[in-house]
Amino acid sequence: MVKDSADSVAFYDRNAERFATDTGGLDLSPLYECFLRYVPLGGRILDAGCGVGRDALAFAGRGYSVVAFDASAEMVRLAEERVAGRAEVLQMRFEDAAWREEFDGIWACASLLHVPSAAFSDAAARLAGALRPGGAWHMSFKLGWGERTTKGRLFVDHTEETLRTALAGVPIELREVWTSEDTRPGRRGERWLNVVALKQQPGIPL
Repeated sequence: MVKDSADSVAFYDRNAERFATDTGGLDLSPLYECFLRYVPLGGRILDAGCGVGRDALAFAGRGYSVVAFDASAEMVRLAEERVAGRAEVLQMRFEDAAWREEFDGIWACASLLHVPSAAFSDAAARLAGALRPGGAWHMSFKLGWGERTTKGRLFVDHTEETLRTALAGVPIELREVWTSEDTRPGRRGERWLNVVALKQQPGIPL
């Protein structure tokens, strides 16, 4: 793990309880609906960078089979408490992902934004490899440009254009792209870039 990534993980280990309070109750139903329209009911979802388990629990409650992971031991502990056995929760990093075509959907909500630009192509390729052909992948980033470090965390911000460049060579098609307002208290004016991508199916051009 590179230093910037390790620093971000350490930040979440120290602040996991606060994040559970600040983000655990957010209603992301509109984002779920955009993603789940591409995932077969009852399908298998990977929550990549699951944080405190809010979304893993939401998907499990909707009847999906969920595997979730996070690099932060404290986030994993809180996620396990939250999902209470309704989803599998693992402690691992993006660079550890080695699944091959096992998931109908991947949910990477505000998680890949902590991957350094130099490591992003490998992380993206690993996640794409975990998707079944035709599978859906949601990802979100703070809207902006470039890498920055804020209060001990690395952020890599994107516009649609910079994200398309970063994903060049990954066998996916960006099917839906939109921006949204941050709904957390005190975050008025912050915007997010949201994407739903589909994995290429053999014989069907993107």
